[in-house]
Amino acid sequence: MPANLLKFSLVIISLCLMGLSIDVFAHGVDNNTRVFLQQNTGVQFVPFLYIGAKHMVTGYDHLLFLVGVIFFLYKSRDVLLYVTMFTIGHSTTLLLGVLSDIQVNAYLIDAIIGLSVVYKGFDNLGGFKRCFNWQPNTQWAVLIFGLFHGFGLATKLQEFQLPEDGLIINLVAFNLGVEIGQFAALVFILIAINAWRKLPSFQKFSTLTNTLLMSGGLMLMSYQLAGFVIN
Repeated sequence: MPANLLKFSLVIISLCLMGLSIDVFAHGVDNNTRVFLQQNTGVQFVPFLYIGAKHMVTGYDHLLFLVGVIFFLYKSRDVLLYVTMFTIGHSTTLLLGVLSDIQVNAYLIDAIIGLSVVYKGFDNLGGFKRCFNWQPNTQWAVLIFGLFHGFGLATKLQEFQLPEDGLIINLVAFNLGVEIGQFAALVFILIAINAWRKLPSFQKFSTLTNTLLMSGGLMLMSYQLAGFVIN
């Protein structure tokens, strides 16, 4: 079973890093969701809950960052702490961004989200200590990047100019959905990584995996910065 989980997890990571379509890199919204958000009126708790969960589960940039965050965390307490820091960050700016109508360029925010993936891969490789003889506070870094991830979610919702009627409840539902999606993704990621840690290949390929993580982040950054320049 661990070998199968390892193979499956490597396939998932490979697909994430390869970026098989523009929609993956754009971290966009599918047509059905787009139509619903454009026509939405009033309180729609369950639909927004579902959209939030789906958005997180299919949000490759968020998932890659979480993979990097928990990659070398062995204690449940540490996983809970870092995930909580990330949750506080993205929940704060998601709600604040939409309710306060804080306008942020979506391309630049998504580029910073890509940078967060690069940062985590570089940090896991010990790059800060080797290159700069300095180690940033990892908890604060996760919180700060979580703030940017939240703005990334907020910009997606702001595109549709959601009506004021039922907005707060719908946003709360969306945010709860994001947390549900994050929890579901984390369960799978933790099972896969914990199974992999029992195999001799974990230490051998951990450097390669985090190098690929950095590469995926650089690809996301490049795509978003190109979009910013072109548009």
